[in-house]
Amino acid sequence: MGLERIRNFCIIAHVDHGKTTLADRLLERTGTIQTRDGVELVLDSMDLERERGVTIKASAVRMRYTARDGQTYILNLIDTPGHVDFSYEVGRAMAACEGAVLLVDATQGIEAQTLANLYLALEHDLVIIPVVNKIDLPAARPDEVAREIAELIGVPESEVLRISAKLGIGVEEVLEAVVQRVPPPRGDPEAPLQALIFDSHYDPYKGVIAYVRVVNGTVSMGRKIMVMSTGVTSEPVEIGVFTPDFTPTGRLEAGEVGYVATGLKSVRECRVGDTLTTTDRPAPEPLPGFRPPKPMVFASFYPSEGEDYELLREALEKLQLNDAALVFQPETSQALGFGFRCGFLGMFHMEIVQERLEREYGLDIVATAPSVEYEVVLRDGSVRTITRPSDLPDASWIEEIREPWMKVTLITPADYIGPVMDLITSRRGVYQNMTYLDPRRVMIEAEVPLAELLIDFYDALKSRTRGYASMDYTFIGYRAGDLVRLDLLVHGQPVDALALIVHRDQAYAKGRALVEKLREVIPRQLFDVAIQAAVGGRVIARATIKAMRKDVLAKCYGGDVTRKRKLLEKQKEGKKRLKMIGRVEVPQEAFLAVLRLGREA
Repeated sequence: MGLERIRNFCIIAHVDHGKTTLADRLLERTGTIQTRDGVELVLDSMDLERERGVTIKASAVRMRYTARDGQTYILNLIDTPGHVDFSYEVGRAMAACEGAVLLVDATQGIEAQTLANLYLALEHDLVIIPVVNKIDLPAARPDEVAREIAELIGVPESEVLRISAKLGIGVEEVLEAVVQRVPPPRGDPEAPLQALIFDSHYDPYKGVIAYVRVVNGTVSMGRKIMVMSTGVTSEPVEIGVFTPDFTPTGRLEAGEVGYVATGLKSVRECRVGDTLTTTDRPAPEPLPGFRPPKPMVFASFYPSEGEDYELLREALEKLQLNDAALVFQPETSQALGFGFRCGFLGMFHMEIVQERLEREYGLDIVATAPSVEYEVVLRDGSVRTITRPSDLPDASWIEEIREPWMKVTLITPADYIGPVMDLITSRRGVYQNMTYLDPRRVMIEAEVPLAELLIDFYDALKSRTRGYASMDYTFIGYRAGDLVRLDLLVHGQPVDALALIVHRDQAYAKGRALVEKLREVIPRQLFDVAIQAAVGGRVIARATIKAMRKDVLAKCYGGDVTRKRKLLEKQKEGKKRLKMIGRVEVPQEAFLAVLRLGREA
């Protein structure tokens, strides 16, 4: 089939606006899958994806559709991840398309992530097909939301489609709009091969399977292929298309979307955004836009039982086969023993990895407080990158510490502008701009340090706006800040896993709150235990866990006072000796206390 009959498109939407449900209805309407046959949400294959209502892995499917003009078209739908942590993957999926269906919930209107993905689509020069979903719900405002979208992207209101993906209303119109409005792909089948990898996963029998959009040239069985950024070569094991199952065709031409089973043993050799070419006639240059995934959030995972260390290593290695963005290396903690320091794209990515380790591999894990990557400029001019507080050099060597900052876009009802602005300033944020999207909703732009976004910024935003606000963020660079290491000492011993890097202005409040929390969770001993928070060797907060007392005077029912004093002195000596040789076991709850440390302090 010629290029003029191919349409490549994706669906962009905020989390839970019905993107995957619409994809299912399109598959049913085109006869790609049988109606209601098997599971709901065909493209979301993971249990976690179905439970959370968010796509974690990109997927693709090829549909054959006979349009109203009587012609049969091939429609390639590329389903994109649905969370801000995976924005790079979303961008690469968009680079494989010519059009995008902009899906907006009729009850909620445009949200922060919708805008972020829309701007990303416009950067890639995609044709936008605006669609209002969930018009069947009682709280739906289809006309109002359609007007909002039309004003945003500058199209007549009549071009905004109104559908209900759940009931299948208006699905035919979406397919017709894709055929009529999305341009066919451009490409030269005779040119050297350039195929964009927009996703990949590991198969134990076929090696790494690369999901590709062929931009120029042809890929076929028997011709050796090469990954351009790494120079790794292999011979394809299988080439085919998604229907949505893997269907071998043996060949893909310019403009087509499909898969290439490379036989490679790690997704690190075949990354998202890279370019495939042939070894006998390589392309002069790779396709633009590729960059290796860069972890932004770091945390340590330790098995709660020491003997599970090897099981944890195996589980992380298996997860890494399918997730090139996950990085880890062994580390040791005085308090927690042997574990791994892991890097993630964001907090959501970390949650997903942790949940998969616990569910799929049956591991019980202790995770330390997440931290970010800091750049430390030393007095000799060198720059060192650190991902955990215990790696911070002595303060006398440090010229400055730089931390990552994010541009945050918040969309909130106008009634909550005050609480949202207060949240931004309380997290060291810098207000940038405010735009009214309509009389009731406002878009606020600000710059906030990533460390302040990590733990509960989103929860605090939702609670201050009664759940109505949405947010999106992008990395803008590193900036110097007055940062210090906050050490926690239990019984005079620093606990490395509880150390934090904080702003100097917040050190006392956080240290005080953490000390009080630890006093509650660390069990009492037979001697007094001091818990201290210190910055640079100076103690800024302290709490004491009082000793459990044994009543040694219980047997003295009379007699001289010197007899009682003798018993008390003997007990005092014993406690002093015990304090010198005693060890305090810090329970797991103490490490969870760091994660749950309230911001009220």
